[in-house]
Amino acid sequence: MGGHNEMNQWGIKSAAAVLALALLTSGIQESQADAAAVVTTASTTAVPAKTTILLDDVELPFDSPPIIVKGVTFVPFRTIGEALGLQKVVWSEQTQTVTAEGTKQGKAITLSMKIGSSMAVVNGDNVKLPAAPMMRNNRVLIPLSFFSTQFGAQVGWSQSTNTVSIKSPQKAMHLRTFYALSSYAERDLVDNANSVAFGWSRIDRNGNFTLEGSEYRVPQPNGEVTPQSLVGDAAAKSIKPYLMVYSLDGQNELTNMMSSDTLRANSISGITKAIGDYGFGGVVLDFEGLGFQLDKIEQQKLLNAYVKQLKEALPEGIALSLVVHAPNSAYKGYDYKTLASLADDLILMAYKYNPSGTAPQVPEPNNKVNEAIQQAINAGVPKSKLLLGIDLRAETPESIDDKLGLAKRYQLKGAALWRLGLYRQYSQDMISAINKSVIKQ
Repeated sequence: MGGHNEMNQWGIKSAAAVLALALLTSGIQESQADAAAVVTTASTTAVPAKTTILLDDVELPFDSPPIIVKGVTFVPFRTIGEALGLQKVVWSEQTQTVTAEGTKQGKAITLSMKIGSSMAVVNGDNVKLPAAPMMRNNRVLIPLSFFSTQFGAQVGWSQSTNTVSIKSPQKAMHLRTFYALSSYAERDLVDNANSVAFGWSRIDRNGNFTLEGSEYRVPQPNGEVTPQSLVGDAAAKSIKPYLMVYSLDGQNELTNMMSSDTLRANSISGITKAIGDYGFGGVVLDFEGLGFQLDKIEQQKLLNAYVKQLKEALPEGIALSLVVHAPNSAYKGYDYKTLASLADDLILMAYKYNPSGTAPQVPEPNNKVNEAIQQAINAGVPKSKLLLGIDLRAETPESIDDKLGLAKRYQLKGAALWRLGLYRQYSQDMISAINKSVIKQ
């Protein structure tokens, strides 16, 4: 991916506290709240207009500013709740009550809060709130500390910078890791993923599929550890093993392959044979560089047709995943909506925004990653099919939760971390930093 051939992902195991949070006000419609009174008191202090809400260190836009009442900071529940996963929210104008449903640690939960009441009801039990929820400007506001006590989020308010900071709880999501030729020393980390892509094949510069070569090839056995045993061990642990097929259109070799009936058929035949020979449970196409110099629409059509032909040729039950450049990159040869309809999931390469030659450990800009996710979703990729690609070469233990936080904020399928061999290269703290934010499902 991104000129590499593997990626690693980290697990996220279930901090269902968030989904409970996901309960509260995600779906309140403005029209439904019109009748609710706006609370104003002499003890209410408006937080300065330039207040910022940071969720996992990335700014969260909001349409109703926080306020302070008798020293208690109130924040817009819908804005933060949706970002933490609220679902199925119902507002009762008659009772001035918001009810939400979700799951917490795998168990169903129903939660309700009433405007003006300092008592919430969770699965029939009363839960004391620090202060009563209020309605202001047709928005439900709740005490900031409630996010911490009830949902496991870490919250804070900085008066000097007018900043509300929220750290979301650990969450379980699908994590994919990538195993390349330089990944052997970190092969133990495969256990922390839901799936692993083995970067052992490519479309070469002549347009031919190959499992041999200097960059991407099936590795030689190391004692009892063989390529087949690596794939088989993953499958035996219910970690789906994928064959990753890399190609770069640097010299139009990818375009030439997809434009040739013979080369196209040969590559698909080679892929399906390798799946059978090694016992892979899926294939990841990492086709990069499309739509940079050549006509983007023609490139999109070629890729759509190739993916469709491959999907029809794959054995039953074999998963199909695609690595795609982000919409805000220089590469425009990807029809995201069609590709998402054909594949089981898409891996979004939301990185390589820093200038070429940037040293390691310079984090990718959060605003560009956030923009890439939004554009992919707006282009028609279901959140449930989107894996956020993260380059571990660029991130630090301090920045990794920013990117993982965005995957959580948009409720994506998960994350794909590039790659095994990089987890410990720059810092021994990276793995614990990842697992503090996410764990595998």
